[in-house]
Amino acid sequence: MPGAMGLGAGAGASSATVPSAVSVMPPATLMPPRDLSGPESLYGAPIARSLAAVPEADPTASGTLATGLKAVANVADGKPAAPRWSVRLRISPTCQVPGVRAFLVHKRLSTLGTLVDLRPPLEELKAGRIPDGYIQVDVETGVGEAGIQTALRNVAEVEVVSVAPTVPEPPALPVAAPASDAARGATADAGSRTVRVRTELLDYFLDTVGELMLATARLREVGKVLPENTRPALEEGVYRLHTLVKDLHDKVMSARMTPLSLITDRLPRAARDLARRKEREVELVITGAEIELDRAILDELADPLLHLLRNCIDHGLESPEERLAAKKSPRGRVTVTVRRARDRVIIDIEDDGRGMDPAKLKAAALKRGLITEDAAQRMADRDAFLLSCLPGVSTAKDITDISGRGVGMDAVKRVVESVGGTLEIDSERGRGTVFTLRLPLTVAVVHLLLVEVGEEVFGLPIAKVVGATEADPQALSKSRETALLPHGNGLLPVHALEVLLGVPAAPKPGFRPFVVMEGDAGTGKVALAVDRLLGQEEVVLKPLSRPLDLLPGLSGVTILGSGRPVFILDVPRLLTA
Repeated sequence: MPGAMGLGAGAGASSATVPSAVSVMPPATLMPPRDLSGPESLYGAPIARSLAAVPEADPTASGTLATGLKAVANVADGKPAAPRWSVRLRISPTCQVPGVRAFLVHKRLSTLGTLVDLRPPLEELKAGRIPDGYIQVDVETGVGEAGIQTALRNVAEVEVVSVAPTVPEPPALPVAAPASDAARGATADAGSRTVRVRTELLDYFLDTVGELMLATARLREVGKVLPENTRPALEEGVYRLHTLVKDLHDKVMSARMTPLSLITDRLPRAARDLARRKEREVELVITGAEIELDRAILDELADPLLHLLRNCIDHGLESPEERLAAKKSPRGRVTVTVRRARDRVIIDIEDDGRGMDPAKLKAAALKRGLITEDAAQRMADRDAFLLSCLPGVSTAKDITDISGRGVGMDAVKRVVESVGGTLEIDSERGRGTVFTLRLPLTVAVVHLLLVEVGEEVFGLPIAKVVGATEADPQALSKSRETALLPHGNGLLPVHALEVLLGVPAAPKPGFRPFVVMEGDAGTGKVALAVDRLLGQEEVVLKPLSRPLDLLPGLSGVTILGSGRPVFILDVPRLLTA
């Protein structure tokens, strides 16, 4: 163990110097008798008091051995330790290269003395990750406050906030203790608990565990046809197997979880570049980036987050002159907040800019024929904001290479929904806009509502299901040949699922079930007419292969415990196909 070897070497070196010091003393027969039991009698009072001023440290703190020995040597030689100064600096918010400025500060201070405590760490500084632009460092140097101020005077875009003397803690002299074999073994085990695994191998593990879950569901279905006297033993074994497989699945999923900082760390540089091109002052604040998501979801989120950031800076934030006229700070602020809510991760991207105009969005959608005049009048502002997610809808005055063409938000919404999430937009004129992404922790396991149409079974994502009801199709009112189902305080358009999918189904008289689903911004909520509701099921999602992935309205496939494959429907795309 390297730490233990370092301790042993240090202790051996110190013990080797004592006999050499004692060997130059006169023989005991030439010295007057005295008590040699204390350090004062052996080394003399001054040095003994100096050694006594150095307290013992934790034997495991091997990193402070050199500091402790150096401090003891300086005290024994009569050399006082260099004064310690606490320096607080601030990098300008408009700085385009904060990492370079921070490293230059580190290099200048290193030439003056020893840097004891640096916050943030050097690796964070080099990467430009400096919360609020402040740097705190303790430096041991004899040049004083004037020397520190002189060294940092010529560093551009760096402000020295304060330079104050501080009282250092007394250095600790670690005492070496022989490590037992058990302790060495435990430390070695602790250092070997982390291994690097390829993402492809984790995907294989996940697929295999998914097959085990399907096999377990198949056993449960087989047990239902067994005689009553033999069924309890099998059900007990299947339940135990299901518990073990579910636990194994959770462990594999935890290995796939990755901090969101993997993609949010790219946003500060993109924000600086966009702000420089638009000649605006932008402050980007990111919180909660340590929260973890499935790696498969993170890979899909990189581009949508970048596009939302571009929209905030390009469309949302005003120019410094406009902000001053509106009695705002000339520097705009964009906040990315990540939080966990039960089995969901919520990402808020918020700006304090001009906000969105729902009337202009409705007018743009009407001009393109995406909504009707009647729908525009009944549409709430919160639904009107989602019109920006329709292809070609944009209220930007100028079209740039960054945004304004109306071809980005629809892709953002499609990607978010493809991983089982939802996109919400809230805005207030003159106050700003908030984009909210509600994402599942994983895309491997989904909850479905199984419905039957004719002889076929299909799955509807539970996250998109608003509710279910029964009604007589013949008793429904109609508007332009479209049946309308009463729901809440309004009427919803009805679509027969067998017609949308082209599935042959014989008409059945009387009441039939209707599933109320979330549509897109143009259609809102819709009601799907089905033949039968089969219940909810937790299934393992499988991606579609060619050519099935080219069919609109299908988002995936799964296999039930009976061995029957079931297609999972993407209702918004199915309605627009």
